[in-house]
Amino acid sequence: MATEIDYYELLEVERGADDAALKSAYRRLAMKWHPDKNPGDAGAEQKFKAINEAYDVLKDPQKRAAYDRFGHAAFQQGGGGGGPQDFGGFADIFESVFGEFMGGGGRGRRGGPTRGSDLRYDLEMTLEEAFSGRQATLTIDVAAACEPCSGNGAKPGTSARPCTTCGGNGRVGMRQGLFMVERTCPACHGQGQIIADPCDSCGGAGRVEKQKTLNVNVPKGVDDGTRIRVAGEGEAGTRGGPAGDLYIFVHLKSHPIFKRDGTTLFSVAPLSITLAALGGEIDVPSLDKEKTSIKIPAGTQGGKQFRVRGKGMPSLNGGGAGDLVIQVEVETPVKLTARQRELLEEFRAIETAEGGRNTPKSQGFFDKLKEAWNELTE
Repeated sequence: MATEIDYYELLEVERGADDAALKSAYRRLAMKWHPDKNPGDAGAEQKFKAINEAYDVLKDPQKRAAYDRFGHAAFQQGGGGGGPQDFGGFADIFESVFGEFMGGGGRGRRGGPTRGSDLRYDLEMTLEEAFSGRQATLTIDVAAACEPCSGNGAKPGTSARPCTTCGGNGRVGMRQGLFMVERTCPACHGQGQIIADPCDSCGGAGRVEKQKTLNVNVPKGVDDGTRIRVAGEGEAGTRGGPAGDLYIFVHLKSHPIFKRDGTTLFSVAPLSITLAALGGEIDVPSLDKEKTSIKIPAGTQGGKQFRVRGKGMPSLNGGGAGDLVIQVEVETPVKLTARQRELLEEFRAIETAEGGRNTPKSQGFFDKLKEAWNELTE
């Protein structure tokens, strides 16, 4: 294939294409014309070389600037250098672009110290504990760093040596055509090191299973599902690597009196029919254990809500507390005495005689119902 074909045309991109567009176009075309997908096709191999040559120039800002100004002449007779490359160089380009999909990127990668895993602990709490905060004592089973060997796995006084099979990389590979196939080193199992004289306590693992007790301060205001991170209290890392973290997930028990919505607490308070009609005052519970009184206006209807500012849950991040919302429900009396029934019968007679002016909602409803019935029967 002639080398004078425009590089932008080869990659099928505009001259102002950015790096992402260039890489995307290269990936698509390189996979299409790769010799392994076109065995025995000399034309495909030449196309593949030309695509690699074009991408090698355009992905480099300096080479691209020279090409945009002078064209192919920039790389002829020592003009710019770095134009056409050998096929091995094209393989390196291909590997660098496709390595993330093919398990590549292994150059310089090695085993050795790795971070430990994070742990999860589910903590059940009452609403009262969430209101005031608490210190929780947790007992967890965890892989901890071996003390005799300080977590490196080697017997005290000795040390690990680099693996000679993989050269300390933790992986071994071989090139097959333009592809680099890698696998975990069978000698060191990906660690990059060999422990000739392992620690007697941990057997070379650098970690031992143990039970650990932690005291954790749970702040006030936590809600169901709150996640608390305790840094460095997860599993120990391997080969002396850093420990993971412990994540505590809070689960709140249901409460017999209060329902919670964020920092707002909701509760229902029953009212006697006389208190709702005549008005008065009631005491309601609150989580701060202080007396909270609510004034009930005369004629209060069931379902009415009263809001007490600052008596809800504290904010987890500070900034005060939410509100306490009390919804009243008027309770119908049961098991009346003869005298109570007599008084209520007398009240009903007076109410009927006065046309139900004390219960306007009920009277209005039945008046509308009566009108609707008359219209249906006419």
